[in-house]
Amino acid sequence: MAQPTDPDPRATLRGCLPDRYLTPDDIAKIFEVPLETVYQWRKKRTGPPGFRIGKHLRYDPVDIHAYVIDRKNVDRYAA
Repeated sequence: MAQPTDPDPRATLRGCLPDRYLTPDDIAKIFEVPLETVYQWRKKRTGPPGFRIGKHLRYDPVDIHAYVIDRKNVDRYAA
């Protein structure tokens, strides 16, 4: 059976981690938010940690996974 050409980006977090660093576009797709939101998170230091390679912003998939786990715990205990 054929695989979908545009798989659900959240599958990245549910399944295995990708073997490459993620771009801001990747982060926006994974979290289903506008790209500008990703940049605002970085500016306000509220989103997942990123780093620069030259002028390019990248995110480590391990850090993204840890960020999601942390957000789940914060939301769980905030109620």
